[in-house]
Amino acid sequence: ELQSSGRGRFLLEHAAPFSAFLTDSFGRQHNYLRISLTEKCNLRCQYCMPEEGVQLTPKSELLTAQEIITLASLFVKEGVEKIRLTGGEPLIRPDVVDIVGQLYKLEGLKTIAVTTNGINLARLLPRLKEAGLNAINISLDTLVPAKFEFIVRRKGFHKVMEGIHKATELGYRPVKVNCVVMRGFNEDELLGFVDFTKDLPLDVRFIEYMPFDGNKWNFKKMVSYKEMLDTIKQQWPELEKLPCEASSTAKTYKVPRFQGQISFITSMSEHFCGSCNRLRITADGNLKVCLFGNSEVSLRDHLRSGASEEELVQIIGAAVGRKKKQHAGMFNISQMKNRPMILIVSKMYSHVTFFFFHPPESASMSFPLCQDALQNPPNSKQWGHTFSHWLTWRARCCVFQKNPSSTFDTKCLEASPVGQVSVDCQSKEASPGSEFCTRDSGSCTEVPHASDSLTHTDEEGRAAMVDVGGKPDSRRNAVAGAVVRLGEKAFGMVRQNQVKKGDVLAVAQIAGIQGAKLTSQLIPLCHNIPLNHVEVSLSLDEARYAVVIHSSCQTWGKTGVEMEALTAASLAALTVYDMCKAVTHDIVIEEVKLLSKTGGQRGDFSR
Repeated sequence: ELQSSGRGRFLLEHAAPFSAFLTDSFGRQHNYLRISLTEKCNLRCQYCMPEEGVQLTPKSELLTAQEIITLASLFVKEGVEKIRLTGGEPLIRPDVVDIVGQLYKLEGLKTIAVTTNGINLARLLPRLKEAGLNAINISLDTLVPAKFEFIVRRKGFHKVMEGIHKATELGYRPVKVNCVVMRGFNEDELLGFVDFTKDLPLDVRFIEYMPFDGNKWNFKKMVSYKEMLDTIKQQWPELEKLPCEASSTAKTYKVPRFQGQISFITSMSEHFCGSCNRLRITADGNLKVCLFGNSEVSLRDHLRSGASEEELVQIIGAAVGRKKKQHAGMFNISQMKNRPMILIVSKMYSHVTFFFFHPPESASMSFPLCQDALQNPPNSKQWGHTFSHWLTWRARCCVFQKNPSSTFDTKCLEASPVGQVSVDCQSKEASPGSEFCTRDSGSCTEVPHASDSLTHTDEEGRAAMVDVGGKPDSRRNAVAGAVVRLGEKAFGMVRQNQVKKGDVLAVAQIAGIQGAKLTSQLIPLCHNIPLNHVEVSLSLDEARYAVVIHSSCQTWGKTGVEMEALTAASLAALTVYDMCKAVTHDIVIEEVKLLSKTGGQRGDFSR
């Protein structure tokens, strides 16, 4: 397209020799500049910022539009041919269309690109295209709307999908979709993303999870390029590799007869430092010559102090000359100290400690779908260790209803209790141990082999953890429950999904699962147990205006999982309270109790 246009022919015919100032000591020519327009974002991704948040730079210290154009012009004169606008979220900057228009006027600049979360893309793209934008990357890490809303703490999945479709309609080829792949989070969606390219001219780019300050990176979360490729080839053995440019960061493949393609950004397993041609300017005007480095030079300060163009070029050249051979010269980049990613570019990586579990093999999968992407759910051959399939699997006991008044399309209206064991007080035969029935609830409780003493104290009455080393391994199961009475108003808002904080039931479910995994950190004398399976279900009881919670946990080990099940039910209940307390404080959490347990020397228990 570039060569066939008049502007393209002019640029190719009048190309100047590449600047020595943008060539480093290893001979790499840097003709690609990324400029962050803002540190702000209109999403609040859990995987985007450190837990303690980030300190935003005062507006007066950020680059103005004129300063951005001045610096961009300087780099283009020295040989930069491509500029990508990033953030934060670049499309929330009010003057972004004007900035694109000014960049388009720079002689020698061939490509103006943007990386965006896609929320504002459909609305702004026609104007951006008219201004001169000719390349788009959209960040999207999941095709499951419930997971999207939980992670970003905002609604908007359908807006991102609308932006992707708008870009294809306006002729962008390809539309790049950036997906950071993290074990325990979204590696089970690889096949779904590949299938996404079947009927759309997309380039889905699978990015290896990289370390940045505040994201608690560890090697176990990273899914390597080769592992991803093997998984995809099992489904599409005919996958073919495409040729790529020498400076490309991507290894590109295509399924024959698919409109789109896929790529792998192998920054961790097979770094591409040897062909790196990128420089970055942060929103506050600092030049970063390496994404992984913490070395920065303030171009803003020099610009505002009146430095001449020649002096600025010398400063830039000195910084480029100091660029290391690879990964900022660090042997172990996982130990690096750097800005949080939100302050460098718009694409962020997870700081969440993800939780793992196995749904039962007999579970039938059903996807609560909404809008275009949900009509083609992720094609997963394996359950993996993520909560996304659990959200979809629970559809077997939930009714999902489309709610016209909500921007989030799925809502769990009712669910049958999972794993609850009922006991008939009249017919139950006595078994060893003690038994009692409660008249008010009509429930019957059997307590076999009850101990005559507390097990978590020593001979002097001090707290002590039980030694389970001598116990035999066995299968342990536990089911717990809780009830949250909301009142009529809050109950109606939960049912219609009108609570401002988001989908109450979906978030509470995830909180319950995460709570089960963290039980040993919350309850001092609990053992750290590897859980084979965690399940939390929430149903709406209209008669009581209540949310009914059931949790079940399973392990194979030396001690039971009652506390894990109780913690899951409690955390789910507390999350419901937290998300509804702005509506009313007249919320009652009650009936937090163990419903059943199996396994262990003390035998089974059922209520």
